[in-house]
Amino acid sequence: MSNGLILFVGVIFLLWLGRTIFIPLLVATFLWYLINAISAYYRKVFPFNRSRDSKYPIPARVFDWTSNILAAATIGGAIYLFITQIRPMSEELIAGLPAMQARIVTLGEFLSARLGFKFDASLIPNVSKIATNVGMSAASIATSIGMIVVYMLFMFVEQSTFNRKFASMFPNKRQSKKMRYIISSIDTNMKKYLFVKTFISAVTGILSYIWLRSLGLEFAGVWAFIVFITSYIPTIGAIVACGLPILYSLINAPTLQQPILVATGLITLQIIFGNILEPKLTGKTLNLSTLAILINLVFWGMLWGIAGMFFSVPLLVATFIITAQFDSTRWIAVLLSADGKIPDKREE
Repeated sequence: MSNGLILFVGVIFLLWLGRTIFIPLLVATFLWYLINAISAYYRKVFPFNRSRDSKYPIPARVFDWTSNILAAATIGGAIYLFITQIRPMSEELIAGLPAMQARIVTLGEFLSARLGFKFDASLIPNVSKIATNVGMSAASIATSIGMIVVYMLFMFVEQSTFNRKFASMFPNKRQSKKMRYIISSIDTNMKKYLFVKTFISAVTGILSYIWLRSLGLEFAGVWAFIVFITSYIPTIGAIVACGLPILYSLINAPTLQQPILVATGLITLQIIFGNILEPKLTGKTLNLSTLAILINLVFWGMLWGIAGMFFSVPLLVATFIITAQFDSTRWIAVLLSADGKIPDKREE
């Protein structure tokens, strides 16, 4: 027991100590996986997918690389959209954060005078400092873009050898089948999670933009982008997505009408898409305990910051599937599950 605890603490310390290496590697792996997932979709809809026939290796290779390039272009287009459309508004919003902080203090003083309680301005979170910390986290990932690109290129170059390496690692047919089953399960669940999550997040972000724009709220594009991005972060993401535009509206609007409408619209969208539609679309694929998701979110957030929070659910899904396949760790999968039901164990 003590040896296991020492090993666990050692792994945690290693993950924290090597975060400058592991985070770029995780981001690169995610992008590599995402490009392959989008590429697989393009291959399905291409009218000339018969060129993948093994009798025609050259057309098949050209076909694969074409789909990969289109998938990479899709992600690149999304990044370009952010740089050209969202970033200028974000910079303008950040420039106005000190004035926003002053208005928060003024609002607090006004409410304290009306309600008769003592107001301490030091207890109010400094929005400029929070934005700076978030920006530094994003910048640390951005500065690693070269390393991320290098990782991705080598992954694409070597992915054709993955099957041969896998066969060499697990020469035993029973072990090989079991490991392939685990990898296939993770792949299936991850693709479903990413597709549903991205679809739900995009629809929620678009509808949030339309709603906020119709109310005349400034920086509607920034708020909608925040709604889209934070949707990948469980629980806390929804609070941030709703809280920031509501707070901004409360501080800047002359009356309470706009803040009430902003809050009503955003909270309603989060309930409909995040709490009703998303669980139905994912079904039992992510049969994970809400408490486990929250603890996992806090754990990875403390370990790797914003990046850890973003990847917390995919990492938990992989852990859930892997631990369910071994007798010694099935109890962990039971604790992580929502109802005690876990995937059947594939016998070796």
